[in-house]
Amino acid sequence: MKSFTEISKEKVIIFDGAMGTNLQNLNLSVDDYEGQEYFGFYEYLVATRPTIIEKIHSDFLSVGCDVVETNTFCANSIMLQKYNLQQRAYELNYKAAMIAKRVTNDYFSESQPRFVAGSIGPTNKLPSLEQITFKELSDAYYIQTKGLVEGGVDLLVIETCRDLLQIKAAVCGVFNCLRDAVKELPVIVSVSINEYSKMRLGSDIKAVLVVLQSYPIHAFGINCIDEPVDILNDIMYLSEHSPFSIFCMPNAGIPENVNGSMVYKLSPNEFSWYLTDIVKAFGVNIVGGCCGTTKDHIKELVKLLGNMSLPKRQ
Repeated sequence: MKSFTEISKEKVIIFDGAMGTNLQNLNLSVDDYEGQEYFGFYEYLVATRPTIIEKIHSDFLSVGCDVVETNTFCANSIMLQKYNLQQRAYELNYKAAMIAKRVTNDYFSESQPRFVAGSIGPTNKLPSLEQITFKELSDAYYIQTKGLVEGGVDLLVIETCRDLLQIKAAVCGVFNCLRDAVKELPVIVSVSINEYSKMRLGSDIKAVLVVLQSYPIHAFGINCIDEPVDILNDIMYLSEHSPFSIFCMPNAGIPENVNGSMVYKLSPNEFSWYLTDIVKAFGVNIVGGCCGTTKDHIKELVKLLGNMSLPKRQ
């Protein structure tokens, strides 16, 4: 059976949509989180309501995506401190990986293998501002990675990065863990940039690419951008200069407050056509949906890109 790395060199890989958006749409109660102190902490649902997480994974897989991400975006020990759950970082990541793997096994076939990506998000502390030490952050990512790897993920995604030093800490933690586990898994790094093509502390895509070229990552790209069209210049730069596969996971447009709820304006059809144009123009080979994207967005994306051979870069 071909690996994720092998398949990503042959066809466009399609990730799932936004876990957080789909959980918000369920209007879950305090009881689902087993207490007011955990209410709204989505990552804790892998312990309290695993069937809910299974259903969301299943919804995305049923419309044809190749990869689902674990419900672990904020499940590092730094973020867990807010809920006094930092000692359960390994456990929650392990459970999340097991849940996702169990569901993907139900959809796995020789004609379309399915994969689980371990989601590794940022923290609320930036090392470049000396809010946390490099070692503390790297150690937190090590523990998170250990839970994900031992839970059975097929690849790892360090996503929504906003600080260059945070990226280095995450990459170090991840690869240190893989080394100790004697594992070789594909690693994707993805940054979030503003309208000026900068991360939160000012680094641009060029600076990040320079740093990452010394690491054995599989793909590099951008996620959590309001409009697919907003990243054209940066994706073009990666198409021309990056030695890695290109990862692209935008939001479903700019969020708007409608009757107290956040609504994303891009329809599934608009979202998928925008992203398809980017794939064809710049040779992007790994795509998916970030904030605001549902199974309907991914369903349309699969219709347009599901059988597409890997496009050539400029």
